[in-house]
Amino acid sequence: MFSIIQASGWPIWPLIACSIAALALIIERFISLQTRRVAPPKLLDEAIAVTARGLPAPDVVTQLEQNSALGEVLASGIRQLVSQPRSSPDEIRAAMEGSGRAMAHRLEKYLNALGTIASAAPLLGLLGTVVGMIEIFGAQAGAGAVGQVAGGGNPAQLAHGIAMALYNTAFGLIIAIPSLFFWKYFRSRVDAYVLQLELASDRFLRHLAQLGQRKP
Repeated sequence: MFSIIQASGWPIWPLIACSIAALALIIERFISLQTRRVAPPKLLDEAIAVTARGLPAPDVVTQLEQNSALGEVLASGIRQLVSQPRSSPDEIRAAMEGSGRAMAHRLEKYLNALGTIASAAPLLGLLGTVVGMIEIFGAQAGAGAVGQVAGGGNPAQLAHGIAMALYNTAFGLIIAIPSLFFWKYFRSRVDAYVLQLELASDRFLRHLAQLGQRKP
């Protein structure tokens, strides 16, 4: 592997940095976008059951808020109703929508960086290819300047230029293809989570609106 890196020349180092960054982002997103961290399946039903007879205690709301992204959105509606018992459904909706937008932004964290790596890696590989071609033409030009006695360019420089061109192209594609795949996967996963948060928020909003109407 070290010999391949040496043969690839200096253009390989930005690609190695991109590969390390992409791997770190993919691992981080896999951890952060787990279902239990975003929208546990039974959390909405549990929140409705807890608030069926009235608003819960502050420690229960805090526990709900720290549970997951969905829990934080649901807790924002409860806190709005606690702070202003006469809140209208529109006011509760506004509070939950504000929290939901913050959660959507948090779910999309680092996706732009991963998409940038997927787009930039082939260009960096192309840069290495161009540098390798320059090495090849430089070897040929050097041979022409010395004379035609040898009948060709420097074989070592020629091989080095070809290796640099091919290795950088391959490394760029090896980095870009998985990065693009995972970017699309995480993008669709975030879209599904955002839709799930919106549907859960609408259902919980109707429940809180009925709870607010029952308060004296």
